[in-house]
Amino acid sequence: MVMSERPVIIATRGSALALAQANHVFDECRRLFPRLAFEIKIIKTTGDKLETAALTQAGHSLPKGLFTKELEVALLRNQADLAVHSLKDVPTELPGGLGIGAVCQRADPRDVLVFKVDAEGSGSLSQLAETALVVTSSPRRKAQLLSARPDLRVEDIRGNVPTRLEKLAESEDMTATVLAAAGLERLNFKIDNGQLIGDAVPDGLMAVKLDTDLMLPCAGQAAVGIEVRSEDERIASICSRLNHFNSRQAVTAERALLSEIGGGCSTPLGTVATINGEKMILRAVSFLDDVERRAEAAGDIREPEQLGVEVAGQLRV
Repeated sequence: MVMSERPVIIATRGSALALAQANHVFDECRRLFPRLAFEIKIIKTTGDKLETAALTQAGHSLPKGLFTKELEVALLRNQADLAVHSLKDVPTELPGGLGIGAVCQRADPRDVLVFKVDAEGSGSLSQLAETALVVTSSPRRKAQLLSARPDLRVEDIRGNVPTRLEKLAESEDMTATVLAAAGLERLNFKIDNGQLIGDAVPDGLMAVKLDTDLMLPCAGQAAVGIEVRSEDERIASICSRLNHFNSRQAVTAERALLSEIGGGCSTPLGTVATINGEKMILRAVSFLDDVERRAEAAGDIREPEQLGVEVAGQLRV
């Protein structure tokens, strides 16, 4: 590839998690293309400005693209060349002229139950004390928690990961919260013999990963997506090296399902695609209209959109 005078600009949000993801992409770009110059550009999004607001509000949902719109504007104005997103935050319908150029190798898509070490009966979701208070801002997590444990109290919580952990540790009422395993890992938190370990972890917090039979993740969870201008051949050649085929096929199936349902990141829908050779299995659960529906189908790894549409059809029956 010919050396360019202008560096390749990698756009990202400024949160610790977003920066961890962008820096990973930056490092990969430098490794794969040592003769090219890359720079990270931090852009504040609408979602960042609404940090203290609830992601969902009674009676209506906030607009799609809360964490992506400003980065997309930068792409369209040629102020950035790659936009690094948590793919779960990216709407299934992208602005004209933009597309997903690559999906990095996916991390663990599961969720993690974080709970106080002194919480009565803790150790797993089934062992939480009756009527325990679990905090989460995700309608998907809330619906699945109450499906497994209707007795639980589930309330909203906002803030970044360290803030949520601190709120949990300091609260007299809160028993547990649910966080993404991939987000914890990217922020250098670890689970060791049931204990949550990391620089910003308050004392007395334990953690356990939730099996997908109990808690299905949201579409695209744990995957980092790279959004680009559709006709930019220079950037497309970079993305071709960054893309992880199996991860892209899996999240494409999940996003096709979400698109068919007509939902977004605040939709109470969980789904995950798993791959074995040339075969892909897509599982899903939805709680639209407060009715729990589950579906599953298998298909060819080369036809992820078709599989997503098939499972969406099952959920609508």
